[in-house]
Amino acid sequence: MDTQALYDLSPLLYLMALGVLVAAGPLYWVWLRGRRAPTATRLALLTGVTLFLTFDLVLFGAFTRLTDSGLGCPDWPGCYGKASPIGARAEIAAAQEAMPLGPVTFPKAWIEMIHRYLATGVGVLILVLAVFSWRERQRIQLSVFWPMVTLFWVCLQGAFGALTVTMKLFPAIVTLHLLGGMALLALLRLQAVRYRQAGLGFEAAASAYLPLRPATRRWLWAVFAVVWLQMALGGWVSTNYAVLACRDFPTCQGSWWPDMDFAAGFQLWRELGVQRSGESIPFPALTAIHYTHRLAAYGVLAMLAYLAWRFWRIEGRATHARWLLALGGWQLLTGLSNVVLEWPLLAAVAHTGGAAALVVVLTGWLTAAYPAADRQPAHQTVLREQSA
Repeated sequence: MDTQALYDLSPLLYLMALGVLVAAGPLYWVWLRGRRAPTATRLALLTGVTLFLTFDLVLFGAFTRLTDSGLGCPDWPGCYGKASPIGARAEIAAAQEAMPLGPVTFPKAWIEMIHRYLATGVGVLILVLAVFSWRERQRIQLSVFWPMVTLFWVCLQGAFGALTVTMKLFPAIVTLHLLGGMALLALLRLQAVRYRQAGLGFEAAASAYLPLRPATRRWLWAVFAVVWLQMALGGWVSTNYAVLACRDFPTCQGSWWPDMDFAAGFQLWRELGVQRSGESIPFPALTAIHYTHRLAAYGVLAMLAYLAWRFWRIEGRATHARWLLALGGWQLLTGLSNVVLEWPLLAAVAHTGGAAALVVVLTGWLTAAYPAADRQPAHQTVLREQSA
């Protein structure tokens, strides 16, 4: 009996060529916009475009997962050893005929491969960014540490993408792949802020800096940390298909404390749908996964609201407060929609997008933040924080 090889590197050169093609348009736009600009400004432009496309890639990755297209091509990096589903028509047709509602269909194969093409394009952009940063490191006087870390990280993400397929949607691997995409957004956002600061300077770019008192900075870090914890819990809900374990709100299964099996629900290293013992995962375990994420959401939303209140008391920082309230409200609305509307695709993708936006926004603020007392008043273009 023939079996499909999990790894077939024969289409790798074609995929790399497609990645260069995907990256060519954004690179040309950056060259066109920044050909007369200072080096730091051009790096900021390139980083900003890469960040935008990475954000899109995270959303498309969520779309791929939520449409059950993660195994649309059951090997890696190609599709049945071909560079596209066009070359794998016979294999896909045979798999679809054997299982019409199975993981391999023509639409799912295309969704999966488009995700890989976009990921390869983002990888090319990050490689260009790392090379450009290294070449111009003396001129802009900024460390190349973060561009090199980002290049390493995108390679690691590619490895996790391969494992997602070859380990058949192993929940821990898929969750780590999601968190890795969010970490890539954070790394790119950090660099975008640093390059903007380098290109404009402190006095010329007050908006690139964020003076904050120590207590507010600590709260900002605390919110950043709990957002990551909540994303991990949310990823665990999604990768275990536990969203519909609770279909009512604010109760779950008509109870404030439904029957839950935390031990089985949070066995981290196991295959999809089964426990380490090989038995099917019980429904109370899925309930525990869902309800833990929901309970944690209350705390995260409360912390977002409190941080927004602190920002509101800083003269000139009402926009920051509005961003926090808007993103917190967005996450609440989309999260509720997933429950009461029974996990519609649009709401599920939008929920991932809201989490990604929180990562981008909070990372930008943390990168720009510094103790308000560290600068002389003459250099402060944002007025002092009002005393609580």
